[in-house]
Amino acid sequence: MEEFFTRNDTKTALEAQYEAQKIAFAPIIFQVAKTMRDTGILEALYEHEKSGLPLDEIAQKVKLGNYSVKVLLESALSADIVKIDREQKYRITKTGYFLLKDKMTRINMDYNHYVNYQGLYYLEEAIREERAAGLRVFGEWQTIYPALSSLPDDARKSWFAFDHFYSDSAFSEAIEILQKTSPKSVLDIGGNTGKFSTLLAKADPDIKITIADLPEQIALAKESVQKENEASLADRIDYFTLDILDLNAALPSGYDLIWMSQFLDCFRDEDIIDLLKRTKKAMGKNTRLYIMEPLWDRQRFETSAYCIINTSPYFTAMANGYSKMFNAPDLIELIEQASLEVIEQIDQIGICQSILICK
Repeated sequence: MEEFFTRNDTKTALEAQYEAQKIAFAPIIFQVAKTMRDTGILEALYEHEKSGLPLDEIAQKVKLGNYSVKVLLESALSADIVKIDREQKYRITKTGYFLLKDKMTRINMDYNHYVNYQGLYYLEEAIREERAAGLRVFGEWQTIYPALSSLPDDARKSWFAFDHFYSDSAFSEAIEILQKTSPKSVLDIGGNTGKFSTLLAKADPDIKITIADLPEQIALAKESVQKENEASLADRIDYFTLDILDLNAALPSGYDLIWMSQFLDCFRDEDIIDLLKRTKKAMGKNTRLYIMEPLWDRQRFETSAYCIINTSPYFTAMANGYSKMFNAPDLIELIEQASLEVIEQIDQIGICQSILICK
């Protein structure tokens, strides 16, 4: 296990009090930063990074009043998003640059704004009752997954952008890993929009794939595959509709390889064990199960670990009320409780993923 977050509680009392205030005002700083990004203030400062800009010129460039811009700039000053010189000219800081230009930061911010922000108001209720209490801001669903196609445009786009950003970067490398065993048939459990299956089918013209998921997700996957407009894909990608939490629902069998990508983190521990037991029943002697998950303790950098850990409250308040992101020991323990054996672990795939190969 990587030694992330082991330097906690090393601040002086005064430093710790300041950090506590940053947390207390975090929702305000978040909205200030996003507003500065979306109104063009950060872009204007970036374009004049060397010379700096006075307040009135910034206001003119973004077509806002001096009052509005000054409120944002002063909050941003306190959050190290901008800096000011003796001539009262503002410049963007390194933090401001990442808020403006870093793809990961933009995706995380949009995801938290459009998907999580309102619903996390109900986090304590969700924690106490182990249900997605915050999902009420979008409608009356038990979990977010059947609701994805019905979410408001900004929320739906942000959800998929977030989901794809952390998985898609690993897909090409994951496909190379899968191809080492030359599988001819693959079962993609929790195939979501079918993106991985489509890429795998394109990479190997001899492979046949079945996507297994909820009916709403199967509909999205079919639509995605059809958009590729390739007859060979339609012939080689099949679909199997199931509710994975239906304990009586058997998984299809006879596959060389079973694939689960960012799927098990959607369930509570006991359901994961049950699912893996049913997966084992669908596996032949030579079938291999590949589980890809972003394990927070197996990251290159603490930044990635921070982002992954802080995705867990989304699961609690918005997704289902009972699942979370894994560290390696916890996931391996669940796999072993299902009488499966991890025969290989490959870390640092793409931005943040690990693959556990099981028999």
